[in-house]
Amino acid sequence: MPWRLVRFALSSRHPEPRMFTRHERLKASYDVVVIGAGGHGLAAAYYLARDHGITNVAVIEQGYLGGGNTARNTTIIRSNYLTPEGVKFYDRSVQLWQDLSQEFDLNLFYSTRGHYTLAHTDAAMRTMRWRAEVNKHYGVDSEVVDAAAVKRAAPAIDLSCDGHAPIKGALYHAPGAIARHDAVAWGYGRGADRRGVELHQQTAVQGIDVQGGRVRGVQTSRGYIATPKVLSAVAGSTPRITQMLGLRTPIVIHPLQAMVSEPMKPWLDPILVSGSLHVYISQSARGELVMGASLDPYEVHSTRSTLDFTEGLCAHMLDMFPFLSSVKVVRQWAGMADMTPDFAPIMGKTPIEGFYIDAGWGTWGFKATPISGKTMAHTVAHDRPHELIQGFSLERFANYSLTGEKGAASVGH
Repeated sequence: MPWRLVRFALSSRHPEPRMFTRHERLKASYDVVVIGAGGHGLAAAYYLARDHGITNVAVIEQGYLGGGNTARNTTIIRSNYLTPEGVKFYDRSVQLWQDLSQEFDLNLFYSTRGHYTLAHTDAAMRTMRWRAEVNKHYGVDSEVVDAAAVKRAAPAIDLSCDGHAPIKGALYHAPGAIARHDAVAWGYGRGADRRGVELHQQTAVQGIDVQGGRVRGVQTSRGYIATPKVLSAVAGSTPRITQMLGLRTPIVIHPLQAMVSEPMKPWLDPILVSGSLHVYISQSARGELVMGASLDPYEVHSTRSTLDFTEGLCAHMLDMFPFLSSVKVVRQWAGMADMTPDFAPIMGKTPIEGFYIDAGWGTWGFKATPISGKTMAHTVAHDRPHELIQGFSLERFANYSLTGEKGAASVGH
């Protein structure tokens, strides 16, 4: 064990400061209350303090910091989306990701791997060409490659997929990356904390006070807070918060499961995604295979995991990589994916003055953490949507102006 760690464990004074300040009580009022201490909520609080000088902010979390979907994902980062709104938004997020470790002085294990979205049919290949052209138009590095290129990138793959769905090619996205999800939450949380933002864990929101169509305060399990602005960034718990306000959204909640294998020697460098097989896979810095699939087909507000998911995913994994038959699964988990009809998020203002929403992330919220925080901080600070999120407004569903992103989110990842 390193001497530095032993010294920290045995010291009564702690030679290093705590990661976050512990606040025994809530203040009577804040300029902004952020509901949800996941990546998005913490990033918004961080950029409110750093970019806009708004530090009288409370982040309220019913559980523990980073314990929701931030901790329940597979950490894939990419910008190879289909719509102009999506491509520009996620491309800016990738740019922010690349500097976060240095900005936080914290190792996020950010690792650029390259991302292959596999195509098993002629129709899928047409979609990949479509996405590649949209990506190139906005300066995003994506190209269509053939099956031989996939084999060179992942020599262990069975291109025939046991005859079930032979691989015809892929959309190759060179900037595709992975990162350490919990470190992202810690980095944004510590950065916000050091700038004066208060983080309150184990504090449940029980009601939101609205008078005259405007937010006035928040009732929590630890008392009432007066505030003119509330940002909800609670992913799968969004319907519970919006019900407090009588606010309707088209969000539905589906479980999204994932699992990891026992550690192995490095053999898979790129990230592979198959919409036809409902599989996505990468190998972590510790050698684990991080694997996921599509959403569970039913609405359940729960983070339970199932044997059916494990059996189905393992079968498809063996179609692609038969040599994994003796590798053990060591851990499995689930998150609550807040899905929208057009597979794009809901961001910005709402009909209730002072209430802002960052939701509808479905299976792609982790990769958007930096840019969602930055754009929502701008929106809250100036009370007008940032230009990058204008296509993600709640009102688009009433106006039938959907942002159709389903073609770029063919499987949960």
